[in-house]
Amino acid sequence: MSSETSKYLKFGSVTVLILFSLAYLAYTGVQDSKSYYVTIKELNGMGNEAYAKRLRVAGNVVPGSIKRSGTRVDFMLKENDLTLPVSYTGTEAPPDTFKDDSQALADGSFGHDGIFHAKQLQAKCASKYAPQPGATPASEPGKSMSQNQSPGSATMPN
Repeated sequence: MSSETSKYLKFGSVTVLILFSLAYLAYTGVQDSKSYYVTIKELNGMGNEAYAKRLRVAGNVVPGSIKRSGTRVDFMLKENDLTLPVSYTGTEAPPDTFKDDSQALADGSFGHDGIFHAKQLQAKCASKYAPQPGATPASEPGKSMSQNQSPGSATMPN
C-alpha cells in the first residue's frame, strides 16, 4: 500500500468517525428534548409508561392550590373533573400570568408518588388579552388614521 493511499484511508476513517459522532449527538439531543403532550385523563391511563417519558400536561390552576416554598411551587391542575398535583422546581420563577384559574402547561415527568414534577412552566390568562368592554378594535390593515383623528392630528405609538 502506498503512502498516498494510506493518507486517504486515514482521512476517510477520521471523517467517518466525526460523522458518526455528530449523528450520535444529534440523536441523543433530540431524545432528551422530546416531550409528549398528554391530557390529565390520558396521563392517568398510561400506567407504568407514564413514569419513563418526559411529558407536557395542561389544565387550569385550581383556585387556592398555589403553595410557594422557596423556589418550589406546588399547585393543582384541573381538567374537567380530574385534578393533578404538580410540583414545579424549575430554574426560573413562575410567569406573572401564573395565578388561580389561569391556564398552565407543565413540562416534566410523572413520579411514582403521584405528583407531576415540572421543570418548565408556562401560563396564560385569557382575560388579560381580551379587549376591554366598549373598546374599539385595532385599526384595519391599510388604514393610517383612526376615524377619530383629523388629517393634521397624528399620534405617536406607545
